Amino acid sequence: MPSKADVKAWKAQLVAQAEQQILKLTDSDQFKKYLNTLAKFHRYSARNIDLIYAQNPQATQVAGFKQWQKAFNRTVNRGAKAIRIAAPIIKKLTPAEKKRLGTTDERAIVGYRYLPVFDVAQTSGEPMLSAKDFVKENLTDHQNVTSLYNAFKDYLNQQTDLKVSEVPLATLNGAKGYFQPSTNEIVIGGDEPDNALKLKTLYHEYAHSQLHGLKSAFKDRPRAYQETQAEAIAYVAMQNIGVDTSNYSLGYVATWAKDKAVIHSALSEIQQVSNKVIELSDGLTKQLGLQEAQKEPKHNLKKLSAHDLNKSYQGLQQQVQQATNPQQKSELQNKLNDVHHEISERTQKQLKAFSEQNPAIKQPEQNAAKTLKR
Repeated sequence: MPSKADVKAWKAQLVAQAEQQILKLTDSDQFKKYLNTLAKFHRYSARNIDLIYAQNPQATQVAGFKQWQKAFNRTVNRGAKAIRIAAPIIKKLTPAEKKRLGTTDERAIVGYRYLPVFDVAQTSGEPMLSAKDFVKENLTDHQNVTSLYNAFKDYLNQQTDLKVSEVPLATLNGAKGYFQPSTNEIVIGGDEPDNALKLKTLYHEYAHSQLHGLKSAFKDRPRAYQETQAEAIAYVAMQNIGVDTSNYSLGYVATWAKDKAVIHSALSEIQQVSNKVIELSDGLTKQLGLQEAQKEPKHNLKKLSAHDLNKSYQGLQQQVQQATNPQQKSELQNKLNDVHHEISERTQKQLKAFSEQNPAIKQPEQNAAKTLKR
């Protein structure tokens, strides 16, 4: 049994390892790997993203040993090495502790414990489905990329104090767009032929508006620093919806001072805005119907429980009713028919099995049925 000192030293080593990995982010390739991790784990704290990246930069989905079994019907492979993430230890405070800490809160975080989790690649079992897989497939259609761009632009114009407008690319002196802090306005090259680049530009300029506007605490960052942050957020946002923008420049982290506090601060700022952009994009793609295909493929229907099968049927029914695109409506109807067929097959099997187990129970005869009619 390790001593408390050993455990404390091990925890310190774990955090130090993560910090060393972060300090290596001074070239674009390393930075790109970190941003890929951020896109996958945007709901985790910056601390845990750092820890996951340091231990397994290729990780995509992590969960605890029992969670993989209970929630996903998957088992952790024998000999798999766990990834450690930090979980807060929350304690109910005594009156004396409240006074000492200067708080009226009933509970407070008094420390962290490091829990073992495993990446999906370290597990085996039922296939994992991700909304992003289907969003990526849908967004290969440039019309859908344009729809998302228009939805995001409309959201910013109607739901925020930002103004988004378009001008001809020829008037932008080689740029794809810009953010004007003095008017809180985003201007985009409206005739950009590459729809994915146009969407990425809107993400980029939105990032500037959130980090480098007149009221922002970070408005005085050096220009190279600001551009790197905005490009990083745009890259993460595009990665999240599954659109490859690896050919676009990520900027260079080498412009940052090689200082631990500066780098952590910059990454924290990137994470905060990336989280916001990802949540907005996820909401918009759902509204546009670009995540409606997130259902079990046909060959997996037989693996679904009766509860999940019925839930899938009800969900598809609702989607068919709401669909306005004829092609999309037809595809959803075909999926609904597949689920209906599977339910019917299962029902027939259950009835047959029941009748075989209960031979004394017979169906009413036709003439008996007729006598009940009025």
